[in-house]
Amino acid sequence: MESTVKRDKTFSQPVNWVTTFFMVAFHIGAIAALFFFSWKAVLTAVILWWVAGSLGIGMGYHRLLTHRGYKTPKWVEYFLTICATLALEGGPIFWVATHRKHHQNTDKEGDPHSPRDGGLWAHMGWIMTGKAMHNKRDSLLPYVPDLRKDKFHVWISEYHWITQVVVGVALLVFGGVPYLLWGAFVRTVFGLHSTWLVNSATHMWGSQRFITGDDSTNSFWVAILTFGEGWHNNHHAHPQMARHGMTWYEIDMNWYGISALKAMGLAWDISLPKFGRDKAIKPQAVPETPAVIAPVVADVIPQEAEGD
Repeated sequence: MESTVKRDKTFSQPVNWVTTFFMVAFHIGAIAALFFFSWKAVLTAVILWWVAGSLGIGMGYHRLLTHRGYKTPKWVEYFLTICATLALEGGPIFWVATHRKHHQNTDKEGDPHSPRDGGLWAHMGWIMTGKAMHNKRDSLLPYVPDLRKDKFHVWISEYHWITQVVVGVALLVFGGVPYLLWGAFVRTVFGLHSTWLVNSATHMWGSQRFITGDDSTNSFWVAILTFGEGWHNNHHAHPQMARHGMTWYEIDMNWYGISALKAMGLAWDISLPKFGRDKAIKPQAVPETPAVIAPVVADVIPQEAEGD
């Protein structure tokens, strides 16, 4: 146990006190919610969890802004971005830049949250300790040239916390303390740990369909908790692909959401897998900086692992 702690990068880095304060406060609020149980409050929390985690993080920050796996009208892009800020995972510039850097350096030097630096570090240590990237770090800028050109994304990256405050006040005013504790604190803590499991668990446990040269795996239970983001090995093999669940039994709620947008005429140019070869990424779909969409690897097609 002692050797594991020593190896985990979390315990060798300085604490980010502001981030740690809010993380501790939200966890305390989540525990307090157990003493204010209400089914209506729980239902409210579930709905907001879907809004923030699926519409926001999965469909918005990840598959749209980071990888440009599909296109939408600007108002839809902005709406999904606002939903994502409710997850308390930072603004779009921070989130997108961090994830693009992860793909560029997956499980090697430069990866912001690899379990090779420790399981706790990959899960939440990289946020609470060390020099986690944030909106004002110059090191973020080369990874988000597309977002830097958009005044809305620049603004909301600075003031991403406003939506959480507005929703929290609304919950308290219209529902009382139980709605605030369940709809803000429990929902946020559950959503954070679910997202963090993609960084940690799906690089530690699970199965690999594709030989990608990293530790990414597919995990059914993480996929359920994250609306489909747990099919992580599939994603690392085809980063720009808007659909992560490749078979009928790989449940991918975020893909179903994108499909719904398409049915309403609100999503198009959707990147889908072409098995046997990768779909060519159109030059105009790639931000103007090298290797921000996919890892730097040899020009080979990800091969399916034997037995899959």
